[in-house]
Amino acid sequence: MEQELRTGGGDNLRAAHSSVCFSGGLIDGPRIQQLLLHCATALESNDVTLAQQAMWVLNNIASSQGDPSQRLTSWLLRALVARACRLCGPAGATQSAAARAPAPRERAMSVTELAEYVDLTPWHRFGFTASNGAILRAVVGSAAVHVVDLSVTRCMQWPTLIDMLSKRPGGPPALRITVPSARPAVPPQLDVSDEEIGLRLANFAKSKGVQLEFSVIKCGSPSPSPTSSPPKKQAALCQDLASVLSDRQSLGLRDGEALVVNCQSWIRHVAPGSRDAFLDAVRALNPCLVTVTDEDADLDSPSLATRIAGCFDFHWILFDALDTSAPRDSPRRVEHEAAVGRKIESVVGADDADGAERSESGARLAERMRRNGFAAVVFDEEAVGEVRRLLSEHATGWGVKREEDMLVLTWKGHGAVYTGAWTPN
Repeated sequence: MEQELRTGGGDNLRAAHSSVCFSGGLIDGPRIQQLLLHCATALESNDVTLAQQAMWVLNNIASSQGDPSQRLTSWLLRALVARACRLCGPAGATQSAAARAPAPRERAMSVTELAEYVDLTPWHRFGFTASNGAILRAVVGSAAVHVVDLSVTRCMQWPTLIDMLSKRPGGPPALRITVPSARPAVPPQLDVSDEEIGLRLANFAKSKGVQLEFSVIKCGSPSPSPTSSPPKKQAALCQDLASVLSDRQSLGLRDGEALVVNCQSWIRHVAPGSRDAFLDAVRALNPCLVTVTDEDADLDSPSLATRIAGCFDFHWILFDALDTSAPRDSPRRVEHEAAVGRKIESVVGADDADGAERSESGARLAERMRRNGFAAVVFDEEAVGEVRRLLSEHATGWGVKREEDMLVLTWKGHGAVYTGAWTPN
């Protein structure tokens, strides 16, 4: 495919240009993807002229207010133009409207706004619901439960678990939640501190009759700012994870507690070369359960063209789903699409997989977990039923399937997010 694009690039671009002009800018997804691949392969081979031609045609298709493919294309084009400028200077990129338009400014949300953001689609709550079901089952009979929470969604998962534990026959366990002070510098950002979140959770738990102890573990380096370069963010995060997970005393592990390590949208922010070491550190804690939720996409190929194709195929899912969830001028919808845009910039911008966000599919994660000494815990029908009840509150295109002993959130049959539960062998 890539060789065909290189040898027939000019003729194919002229045909695409004619198609765009004739159709008034309307073009189907496969042709858009082919144009994106033209641009990616041209950049990889330093063919500035062909890259400019591809960007020019793409600019006639991309629209931040268009259909899902057009909106996604506008973000992909922005990332490609930025990459071209870094590699070739300003002359290497088309001065397209999509590239010039300012990206929505990232801002810190209030707790209420974060809840609205999370509730817009089941993208996050799917993982919350599936993981909580597995945790509830794993800690049956335990008088004390300790959750080490590695999550980008700032403890939004835990009110539901607290409520579930409060209804446990025989009374709830004592609950501890520990979070690291450093996390990936990605949306959503929150305008309150971890300590304030802990106070709010403790008050909620008290109202439910659950004793909660909330701790923030200070890491060796501060959380990187959202404007840090991807390599710096990855290096800082890997260092902080190592300091947190290797220091059992700082984690305050206690005899008799059922330890759970919860990873929500976290693994893809750990450099691929460090993931096995990260899982080894988790396994050394001897948890009764490890839950992993992440996006079901392989975006770590060394080939830019392959990553571009993966981005288009995968990120189209959320853009299409958002068409059914909120008006295009909805602030929450704009923030969701901007968050996808930032992920695309990370995937397109750097070839060094250790220096950028790189997701791997659920099947590959399952293989990695088994290779590192974990066995899958099968989700019971009660947990699956809770997920289905959650999905019934959203558009009919959402579904759930079992795969590799995990649960996978689907949109119109396409895998979107996976959740797995694991225990050390």
